[in-house]
Amino acid sequence: MTTTAGKPLSAEIKQYLVVTGNYWAFTLTDGALRMLVVLHFHQLGYSPLQIAALFLFYEIFGVITSLIGGYLGARIGLNRTMNIGLALQVVALLMLAVPTTMLTVVWVMAAQALSGIAKDLNKMSAKSSIKLLVPGDQQGQLFKWVALLTGSKNALKGVGFFLGGALLALIGFTGAVVAMAAVLLIIWLASLILLKKDLGKAKAKPKFSALFSKSRAINVLSAARLFLFGARDVWFVIALPVFLSSQLGWDFWWVGGFLAAWVIGYGIVQSVAPLLIKRSLSASPGGSEALLWAIALTIIPAAIALGLQADLPTTSVLIGGLLAFGVVFAINSSLHSYLIVSYAKEDGVSLDVGFYYMANAAGRLLGTLLSGWVYQAAGLAACLWVSSLLIGLAAAISILLPKHHIE
Repeated sequence: MTTTAGKPLSAEIKQYLVVTGNYWAFTLTDGALRMLVVLHFHQLGYSPLQIAALFLFYEIFGVITSLIGGYLGARIGLNRTMNIGLALQVVALLMLAVPTTMLTVVWVMAAQALSGIAKDLNKMSAKSSIKLLVPGDQQGQLFKWVALLTGSKNALKGVGFFLGGALLALIGFTGAVVAMAAVLLIIWLASLILLKKDLGKAKAKPKFSALFSKSRAINVLSAARLFLFGARDVWFVIALPVFLSSQLGWDFWWVGGFLAAWVIGYGIVQSVAPLLIKRSLSASPGGSEALLWAIALTIIPAAIALGLQADLPTTSVLIGGLLAFGVVFAINSSLHSYLIVSYAKEDGVSLDVGFYYMANAAGRLLGTLLSGWVYQAAGLAACLWVSSLLIGLAAAISILLPKHHIE
């Protein structure tokens, strides 16, 4: 493997490419599986809220896995936790390859629980690995690598939405999950060979009590992350697609296609976030930037809610608001993803990253539960006001973040 100039790639770059390739392959199947389940069970007559309930275990087990996974990564190595995640996703896919009569709600929720475990093992491993592949004095480079990994993942998740719909139309639900399991199995076998042994394994075996971060900066950032992602999902996960379908009359393909395109665009913005905040390679963002971008984001859902309540053109208000929200939220998320990798200790990095993504998963769970409840009780505008409130809490917490990079 060589660069375009003919020079061999460094060992760090090769490992980055392996980690990124694993993450990309997993993300495609994760996005496709979500769309397959949504479309297939929609065809079977499930309501949007019933379909959302199928993913409840996915989010709950994501919280648990993010916490436990960081501990496992420090004890057995990130290469092993990443490969375990890939293997579990293969099993989750094959669980859904049973006859339709066996696809009960309990069975699908169990498969989704396994997929949630796999996803958070894979994500924690990928994000933690980057810390070990970039020298500590190259924070600008670290920001760019983290932004590229995070942004490309979200863009590919959107592609996965399209892939799921296409596979369902071409080869059916069972054929789609079997095909994805077969491809992911090949990726898993390659990863077993190519991924560096003991990557991220702590020098000393961490105690179970080390699951909970001792770093004030990481605790503060994790709390901000919880409210940030709760603010996104409180209106985006259930309320928005149900509103687009029931109130605006969009058919399911329009809803799925639009949300997929939004996720792709969101991922692209995440990838170029270092350019958007105009930072040089030698400089790196800190808590001040996280605070400013959180304040900017707080305004957007409130503005959308006001537009809806003022009887402005609903479609224009929502589309325009979603575009603005997507750009500013992507920059917030990219900054957070960089800060956790920057704050984490190099020895046992997965412990800190796992704790942080536990808060991330808890935020998604909070947002998902609130989305169904608030929308059913008071409508989309109420969800948007709750979103603005949660972002305001994230901004207030961000005041406590270190203003600059910490060693």
